[in-house]
Amino acid sequence: MVSGLATLAVGLLLLRWIPSLPPVWWLYFQLVLGFGLLMSRAWRLGLFLLGLGWACLSAQWALDDRLDSRLDGQVRWLEGRVVGLPSTADGVVRFELTDLHSARAQLPGRLRLSWHDGPRVLAGERWRLAVRLKRPRGLVNPATFDYEAWLLARRIGATGSVKAGERVQPADGLVAWRDALRQRLLEVDANGRAGGLAALVLGDGSGLQDRDWRLLQDTGTTHLMVISGQHITLFAGVLYGVVAALARFGLWPRRLPWLPWACFMAFAGGLGYGVMAGFDVPVQRACVMLAVVLLWRLRFRHLGFLTPLLVALCVVLSVEPLVILQPGFWLSFGAVVLLILAFAGRLGAWPWWHTWWRAQWVMGLGLAPLLLALALPISLSGPLANLVAVPWISLVVLPLALLGTLLLGIPVVGDALLWLAGGALDLLFQMLAWMAAQLPAWIPEQVPLWAWFLGASGVLLLIAPAGVPLRALGLALLMPMLFPSNEPLAYGQAEVRVLDVGQGLSVLVRTREHALLYDAGPRRGDFDIGERVVVPTLRGLGVSRIDLMLISHADSDHAGGALAVQRGVAVERVLAGELERLSPELGAERCSAGDAWTWEGVDFLAWQSPLTGDSNDASCVLAIEALGERILLSGDLGTRGEAAWVASGQPLAARWLVAGHHGSRTSSSSAFLRIVAPEKVLISRGHLNSYGHPHPLVVSRIRALPADIHDTAEQGHLLLRLGVNSEPESGREKSVFWREK
Repeated sequence: MVSGLATLAVGLLLLRWIPSLPPVWWLYFQLVLGFGLLMSRAWRLGLFLLGLGWACLSAQWALDDRLDSRLDGQVRWLEGRVVGLPSTADGVVRFELTDLHSARAQLPGRLRLSWHDGPRVLAGERWRLAVRLKRPRGLVNPATFDYEAWLLARRIGATGSVKAGERVQPADGLVAWRDALRQRLLEVDANGRAGGLAALVLGDGSGLQDRDWRLLQDTGTTHLMVISGQHITLFAGVLYGVVAALARFGLWPRRLPWLPWACFMAFAGGLGYGVMAGFDVPVQRACVMLAVVLLWRLRFRHLGFLTPLLVALCVVLSVEPLVILQPGFWLSFGAVVLLILAFAGRLGAWPWWHTWWRAQWVMGLGLAPLLLALALPISLSGPLANLVAVPWISLVVLPLALLGTLLLGIPVVGDALLWLAGGALDLLFQMLAWMAAQLPAWIPEQVPLWAWFLGASGVLLLIAPAGVPLRALGLALLMPMLFPSNEPLAYGQAEVRVLDVGQGLSVLVRTREHALLYDAGPRRGDFDIGERVVVPTLRGLGVSRIDLMLISHADSDHAGGALAVQRGVAVERVLAGELERLSPELGAERCSAGDAWTWEGVDFLAWQSPLTGDSNDASCVLAIEALGERILLSGDLGTRGEAAWVASGQPLAARWLVAGHHGSRTSSSSAFLRIVAPEKVLISRGHLNSYGHPHPLVVSRIRALPADIHDTAEQGHLLLRLGVNSEPESGREKSVFWREK
């Protein structure tokens, strides 16, 4: 039985590493073949084929349910029902829509929408909306959050921005009750932590600020503020314990067998809590695992721990194969496996404090390889933070929050309990802030696959029971993973990465021993690309210090992320094209025409136009040359600025050109392109941006040279190696994930 379950699980999991999905006809054939093999000696192979075939078919259905490319960017009237709990931040209402209908378009099953300055939207309502639709697409960069995978895992077939709308049906039913309860919780005086209580009670994290999420991530305690297996298990465990205690002291009715009733009440309570929390995918996973564990406790304890774990894994993956795209899936099952390994082979009873401490350090160390593989920060303060935070949330905050929520109908009592819960939660956040300041989260650089396997093996050795020989060898095996030795660039060569930052620009240039960042991406409201994309990419690439950050000019799409970059990594020096419009916190110096320097045989030459009156023409531009191969970074320079650059007498012939102003018609003039004569033109822009970049006229000019066009909106981040005459590498093409390319 164990071998069959393991084979089925491998087939279901293998989907994550398939670079492209097989044809649909082959998947149906595979399923038929798998069913046929179940009746033969090759039944394990049949289970493997069934698992892999079902997972691939489910993924193909999700891809097929995405917005038709012909509707990409179009505005359509549609009608649908709001699901989940809408959130509002910085005047933007975000919500999801299902049960969709449009008279003139075939729509996916689920949409994720944003409405700037929109009205209040409640779960369960039905709306008629004019929406500018977009196919699911996210920024593709090394070591950053994969928004497109997240959308696909939730089977969201399109995103969109609402232009107008009207409510056609009010909310009713369970979803309306949840939304009303959420609003009531957010109105409670909870010492400023009402949003955190809503997250604990209803699984709605929209009330938490970005700084709260960063703090939780830095201390490895994010799992405490989302409805997860821990919360479901805790509530179910309390109910199970109450029945067991009553039976132990003879207070449980003798005619009712206590164990079946304890298991039943625990599952019913956990399931009810999950439904109240919205029964999202993580909650479904937790309820499945709870059901399997309780069934194992009731009837199958003789089968050991491995069987219920594999059953839960196969059930979760069979119900929703795309759960493998969510980090929470890997971390939750990884945590269970680690706890089993940590306490397997234990002889005798340990003191409670020994058991608790071992669980925390095992989780902190054991999850490190998984966090590294998922490109997530590794919390150095996590074991200590969880040592205090887990019992504080489980035994103080959560019981008070749940009890206060249940008693909200009683004047004063419910509000008082929630006030106490909020105060306890605020105290915890203050402690976590202190810990995060002492030990910030570590974002390790990407490591080779062989180093990761060695490190994971080392972790398993270190958490093994005391009797396992050569445990100390685990420390040596960890070293290649924690301190990878990546081969440096050759003298005279440079690595240039045009990051995928949407409608903005950020270019990382590295030589053998130095790093330069040209622009830092946009910032719009509280969404800072510098913090969310540029800094994680730098850290994931092992760049802990920027020798020079050059901000072309002060427009937000170029300079918006600069402060976040300066806070996230050490920046030795800042040059800027528009000093007076930048924040004094940057400590920037003015870019001067003719600034030149050489790093490890790579030549850099900056220039700024003397023209005034146009912010774009104030861009500080940069020419980089490695072993005779040159690239020009032209910021937002317009045609007047380009003419002035030509007139300056600088050598401008280059193999590579980053198109000015994201491909706007006001840049990349025919005269400038003829003088530069690039073979490759790189365009950094947002997908379906409202400016229409790149302009068709600019595209025709470039192709008339002729030159190849490489576009971050279509290809993700772009990597080129200056000095070896190589072809650019596309982040989307290099991805092993079977997204549409």
